[in-house]
Amino acid sequence: MQPTVEPVARLIEQFARLPGIGPKTAQRLTFYLLRTPEQVSEDLAEAIKHMKREVKFCPVCLNITDTVPCAVCSSETRDRSVICVVEEPLDVLALERTRGYKGLYHVLHGALSPVEGIGPDDLKIGELLARLQREQAAEVILATNPNVEGETTAIYLTRLLRPLGIRVTQIARGLPVGGDLEYADEVTLSRALEGRREVP
Repeated sequence: MQPTVEPVARLIEQFARLPGIGPKTAQRLTFYLLRTPEQVSEDLAEAIKHMKREVKFCPVCLNITDTVPCAVCSSETRDRSVICVVEEPLDVLALERTRGYKGLYHVLHGALSPVEGIGPDDLKIGELLARLQREQAAEVILATNPNVEGETTAIYLTRLLRPLGIRVTQIARGLPVGGDLEYADEVTLSRALEGRREVP
């Protein structure tokens, strides 16, 4: 049996902590970096450090950004009467790829999940309600994922938002149940946005 080389084992362990990276992939990534010129590893390390230093959450929509406020919130061309509520920053990227949505966003940073102990106070719901008191939004589009947690979150938000007199809609479900927005193609997402419906 080959003896463990501590720096190699440590990097494999760190890669394996990343979501979607299993032990085999962690090993492949580590040995790839071992074979490449040192500059590749230094560039990767610097990119990670730069991201951690520069990226923050937009104080308005809570999306990730390197400017304050973010490019969407500061844009003069966006429709400020519509706010699309999504679970994660990756969902904003997916919707922006469609080039069909021209409103604003609000990122919850998760979905309600009693099984995992995630309740309303763990999400950015309070920030959404405070924002709706400051801004003149006429419609809130609920674009949560089509799974149990996403639907639970949409129902909860609808109960909170309806008394405020704001139109609450939900994207059409041309998306597979149990899927995530970030994996949907642009055409499917565009049609889901166009076919949104009033939440009952």
